[in-house]
Amino acid sequence: MREFIVEADGGSRGNPGPAGYGSVVLDAATGQTLAEAAEYIGIATNNVAEYRGLLAGLRAAHALDPTARVHVRMDSKLVVEQMSGRWKIKHPDMKPLALEAAAVLPPAQVTYEWIPRERNKHADRLANEAMDAGKRGEQWSAAASTAELDTLAEPSAPSSRREEAEPLEGEAARADADVRAARTVSSPGWSGAADMGAPATFVLLRHGETPLTPQKRFSGSGGTDPSLSGVGREQGERAAVSLARRGTIQHIVASPLARTRETAAAVAARLGIEVSVEEGLRETDFGAWEGLTFGEVRERYPDDLTKWLSDPEAEPTGGGESFAATATRIAATRDKLVAAYAGRTVLLVTHVTPIKTFVRLALGAPPESLFRMELSAASMSVVAYYADGNASVRLLNDTSHLRP
Repeated sequence: MREFIVEADGGSRGNPGPAGYGSVVLDAATGQTLAEAAEYIGIATNNVAEYRGLLAGLRAAHALDPTARVHVRMDSKLVVEQMSGRWKIKHPDMKPLALEAAAVLPPAQVTYEWIPRERNKHADRLANEAMDAGKRGEQWSAAASTAELDTLAEPSAPSSRREEAEPLEGEAARADADVRAARTVSSPGWSGAADMGAPATFVLLRHGETPLTPQKRFSGSGGTDPSLSGVGREQGERAAVSLARRGTIQHIVASPLARTRETAAAVAARLGIEVSVEEGLRETDFGAWEGLTFGEVRERYPDDLTKWLSDPEAEPTGGGESFAATATRIAATRDKLVAAYAGRTVLLVTHVTPIKTFVRLALGAPPESLFRMELSAASMSVVAYYADGNASVRLLNDTSHLRP
């Protein structure tokens, strides 16, 4: 079963006043934007606009996959508590909207969470774009929207709205509104497969740069165990900000080496999650090649290097770890973690060879495929594992969070 996150917001400039909403549907595993919706709705209250945003987001999620699990995140305590059934809905403008929102998907498929406004920036910007368009006498245009790009940039000025703890009087909501401004960003894929339950989803984060990384030197588990460089620490912080914004990580597991533990610590500080260390996630031991460049290895150990490039059973000079041995270790670690974190989303902070091996094994690709994958420092990849043993590669070498 697919999992979506819906982030929704609404605003009114006057309360009641010119109002609009925005909502976005995200892939729960990758944080990728799948759909956006926004609309100027005329004169209304904040709370009515927020309900309209929720309704639009749920409808967009339903259009992508009516069988998906949906986790709604909003900075409106009122809407979250009312839709969760903890607060009564008394205001006449909101009752029909709440009933309509509850009917979009089966209640068992939808959960709700309150988040601070600073974590709801994407939907907030969409709502403000809609209100800006209404001020110009227009409707929001998906083609002209910069909400997603703005969300990735530095925080901007506060939203032009305020939130109320209780519903306020305002224009009656239009219960038959559709998601006229919905924009599909990527295809939903197959949805008719047998329900194997929620997968164990591994977000694979390569550590940030060390002083050896830009020099392209072999740096495995048998070398000097370098720490992150200044660039690497900045990369770790950027990854942490991105993962905090996505909000899907439930656990963090790291390789025991210094560079991965430091990268994991940056994310953990943002998310408030403790880091577990897993020995099986360590990098390959490159033996006598540790600290050398590829050219230096070719010059000093040409025969060993040639064999290593052609035979997964071959070890680096000096008794390092072969790719076959690494694959056996990673497969055992994978099985251990899948059993421990079934149905959960886990950040695994590890290294080039382990991440490539996770992906290779998930695809059933041959060992030589390791040499055909690019994996940048602090990049993210995602693999999901299902109860029947199948795996789905959802992302590879994403570095969008590192862009200024």
